[in-house]
Amino acid sequence: MLGDAIGATGGNVPASGTLRATSAGQLACFTIDGMIRSHVRDSQGDYRYPRTIWHAYHRWAAGQGISGIKRWQEQDWPDGWLASVPVLKKRRGSAPATVAALQKGVPGRLGAEVHTSIGAHALTRCLPVGLYNRRPWWEAATAAASTHAAEATHAAALGATIVARLSEGQQLARAVDLAERECAADPQLRQGVSVAAAMAAAGSHPRRTEVLTRLAPDARASSALAGGAYVAASFPGREDVKDALLFAASVGDGGHVAAVTGAFLGASHGFDALPVDLISRLELAWVADTLARDLLTELLDVPAGTGYTAATDPHWGDRYPCW
Repeated sequence: MLGDAIGATGGNVPASGTLRATSAGQLACFTIDGMIRSHVRDSQGDYRYPRTIWHAYHRWAAGQGISGIKRWQEQDWPDGWLASVPVLKKRRGSAPATVAALQKGVPGRLGAEVHTSIGAHALTRCLPVGLYNRRPWWEAATAAASTHAAEATHAAALGATIVARLSEGQQLARAVDLAERECAADPQLRQGVSVAAAMAAAGSHPRRTEVLTRLAPDARASSALAGGAYVAASFPGREDVKDALLFAASVGDGGHVAAVTGAFLGASHGFDALPVDLISRLELAWVADTLARDLLTELLDVPAGTGYTAATDPHWGDRYPCW
């Protein structure tokens, strides 16, 4: 979320005022909402991850007032606490490929993608899936494939899996190696995307504007992934996070690169390595923190209960209705 907001400034962060999210940050919030709802359903014996994530993006679109998108419920729509957050209803740029897919009403599937965009939103909105950490490559690619083409779904799979391995304590180079192996082993990830060249460039020519411009020349998901890996590898220290985000945001399609950089460095060092002077101004800080805590609660405690255990939080189903 911080990388997304700094990316929106182009690296020229104002001295004061709110650091606003973009549509990528908003969509990432709804990805986590969908993940939690999916786990609620799964715990109760009804696994529908692709459909639950697809519906999550409908809730974002409904809050934005976007027309031409089918309503999935006639009453109490959109539901859950996240749909009531005012700032998530504010237009923060566009997400044309996601909106077009929702308006078409036909979700693509991993290995049978029906949409053509290879844009970066498929990656940036799916980076949090790495915290789910069951099959992060499959789950991220499945979420991305609902609205994007194969190349973008592979980038999403690789990015989320890198986040997963970093969150386990792996160093970035090892996390990238493991993630590329895991993604390559899945025959459904048909369009190869790699960040090996970006990692090599960071080793030989770190922190160079011309290198980042070459690696991330446009708004493709693969460009954002390569750029984010390069910057994260070029600024590996906990004390370097702020400089890394500002550098990522200042070059080329910096908004998406900064979001990926922030996800990698945050997963590597933890939230307490993020610069407090910037976090305290972050528009979605409270929302993101609440979602992170709720995801952890859902995965560890299953407060809505299962087929074998009673619910421990009678209001959890209101926060995350399981459909």
